[in-house]
Amino acid sequence: MGKRKSAAKPPPKKRMDKLDTVFCCPFCNHGSSVECRIDMKNLIGEASCRICQENFSTTVNALTEPIDIYSEWIDECERVNTVEGDDDA
Repeated sequence: MGKRKSAAKPPPKKRMDKLDTVFCCPFCNHGSSVECRIDMKNLIGEASCRICQENFSTTVNALTEPIDIYSEWIDECERVNTVEGDDDA
């Protein structure tokens, strides 16, 4: 009698790389000075620069990561700069 064939094991899952939590400040351009913190109790995310003391806060949800907070800050800076640039023209 022959041996029963065993089911092939699925390949191991690839680990996702960790995302950054420290970023470059858009105001003072100091590398790795912006730190993002998420307060899930109050649903607030805050990004603040240790060098120039600039900060930004926004609302968060369960899927929010520090890179999302930093990206929203950069988008808000660009939006304000384009609005100010349009007013001058």
